[in-house]
Amino acid sequence: MRVHNAVDDMLRNPFLETIAYFSVAILALIVFLSVFEFVTKYNNWEEIKKGNVAVAMATGGKIFGISNIFRFAVVNNDTIWHALIWSSFGFILLLAAYFIFEFLTPIFKIDEEIQKDNRAVGLISMIISISLSYVIGASVI
Repeated sequence: MRVHNAVDDMLRNPFLETIAYFSVAILALIVFLSVFEFVTKYNNWEEIKKGNVAVAMATGGKIFGISNIFRFAVVNNDTIWHALIWSSFGFILLLAAYFIFEFLTPIFKIDEEIQKDNRAVGLISMIISISLSYVIGASVI
């Protein structure tokens, strides 16, 4: 119990609290981006290295979306643990939106078009991630 109280005392310092939230947010961002990397049919960072702007836009939208959801979770929760739980739930919803977007476009495959540097599809993917992150973020408590 003393360790728990010591951690709570440290987090009362706004500088340490900021570092703690920042660290957890970076770790969550890495984990969540890794999940997105796993479900896409292309390697995000290899495509970006090759100059694929569509992949860069889609990945940037995912980064913004994940970070925005985490922002809402931090603002609406008193502990890092609760913020992480709610941001994880929000990420699952954002991931579901990715699959719904793929499902609702049966004419072409989103991943294939983004890999081919179809910037129109990359832009729509980015806008969907960003806009839905606001809806998801507003609903996390």
